[in-house]
Amino acid sequence: MKIRLRQKKVWLSAVLAAALVVLSGCGSGGKPAGSASETAAGAGEPTELTVLLDWYPNAVHSFLFAAEEQGYFEEAGLKVNLQTPADTNDALKLVAAGKADLAISYQMQVAISRSEDIPIVSVASIVRHPLNRLFALEASGVQSPKDLVGKKIGYPSIPLDESIVRTMVESDGGDPSKLTFVDIGWDLIPAMTTGRVNAIIGGYVNHEKLLIEKEGVKLQSFDPADYGVPDYYELVLTASEEGLANKREAIKKFLDAAAKGQQYTASHPDEALDLLLKKESKDFPLDPDIEKQSLDILLPLMDAGEEPFGAQSADSWKAVIDWLKQHGQLKKDVKPEEAFVQL
Repeated sequence: MKIRLRQKKVWLSAVLAAALVVLSGCGSGGKPAGSASETAAGAGEPTELTVLLDWYPNAVHSFLFAAEEQGYFEEAGLKVNLQTPADTNDALKLVAAGKADLAISYQMQVAISRSEDIPIVSVASIVRHPLNRLFALEASGVQSPKDLVGKKIGYPSIPLDESIVRTMVESDGGDPSKLTFVDIGWDLIPAMTTGRVNAIIGGYVNHEKLLIEKEGVKLQSFDPADYGVPDYYELVLTASEEGLANKREAIKKFLDAAAKGQQYTASHPDEALDLLLKKESKDFPLDPDIEKQSLDILLPLMDAGEEPFGAQSADSWKAVIDWLKQHGQLKKDVKPEEAFVQL
């Protein structure tokens, strides 16, 4: 995503080898392409799905590994390949091109992609509230966003993060025109621990905050949803329009199995964490203590309450689209019903 919220470059030594799914053409019965493979799956052959993660394996993916290890995907007649793209910026492009079936992405990214005529849709919400938070050094004296006037705010080269901070400051009664931004790329943690900046945007409450505080640096944390930014879905599961048409039933089965994985994770967090640690990337080893804290933070933010896991609302999509439009982030108007489907 050109302005994605979580645009970390994952420099993996092995480049993603996602196979292009070859879909069957229309049969004599006039069934849509892909229906043949799902019919075969119903006869005993599993339907294969390639699913791209948004980053290297970490606590937010625990429900997927739990579903895999507990056999929920297999029970649903699915063969699921969980993969990490060599560059997380490519996930949506790979799905749109038919080289992967599903990808974990970001609600705002999906809306922006739709405005760029990329035929991607969200099929489920995963993390239902912002993880991207505004962090300020406790020693800086910042008690609320408006106190950032006169301070240095680090951000990771993403204009959208600037818009988030400006909205927060204005909502808090401050003057956003007087803010000072410092482009620190993805050096978020050292920029804070060395005092190069007084605050950062672009870090996650379940990751960067934990790592910074582990260094003994105390932070103030501010949720964008408390200061004028829509309470958006941080992470969503996406498919292409064509892929959804061809494998709708398989994707529904995937979501059902994933929901079981999330239920298992919520009920057995320690066991789910152990499964995750077995899947860690050699290039990005996990800190068990950090991932345990991260999972504790994530579980309530992933809880849909009385709604099914993954449920989405038109109101959420409208609020996000309206906010993006207000801040000039959309190339053209996007209708909420075009951006998501409720499975």
